[in-house]
Amino acid sequence: MTAPIQLRSPDRAMLPAYVAALEAGWSPSTTRDITGEQLEAIAADAAAFLLDQQERAGGTINLGDGRTVPRIPGPMFWIWDGAFCGQINLRYQEGSLELPPHVSGHVGYAVVPWKRRRGIATAALRALLPIAAARGLPKVLITCDEDNEPSRKVIERAGGVYARSEFAEEHGTNKLLFWVATA
Repeated sequence: MTAPIQLRSPDRAMLPAYVAALEAGWSPSTTRDITGEQLEAIAADAAAFLLDQQERAGGTINLGDGRTVPRIPGPMFWIWDGAFCGQINLRYQEGSLELPPHVSGHVGYAVVPWKRRRGIATAALRALLPIAAARGLPKVLITCDEDNEPSRKVIERAGGVYARSEFAEEHGTNKLLFWVATA
């Protein structure tokens, strides 16, 4: 039986499992493959990489289209069940539910392929909701590609209420938008 899902702040003890997932072809980004970038950053300065993966505040990020934009702050967690399962993060602007156009939702998650379809993403999302509530968010916006049925089911199982569909030009896909209450 698998251990309960935990959300853990990235640390040196878990880093080898994270690296192994990257080396096996998993990317923590669902919009583009950042495996190489991450492996390079870890090799260059593992301590700095870990610090950057924890409470993400300030700085910039590079988008797939080449733009550099401000990074939205929020915590990043590695999903753990006795082994590395993936990651989940919260993105928000303090005191507001609004997000800039380059941020598709308040929550992003990616589970390693060999742990999918076991309820891990749903458990991780449910565990993240009280953290979002404690940060002043009464609800969070979560999106998924229109054809991503597994992700849609994760959102719905966590209480997601369909809001609308919109075309995401930067991804070239239709996105489904859901609100999930945090309390």
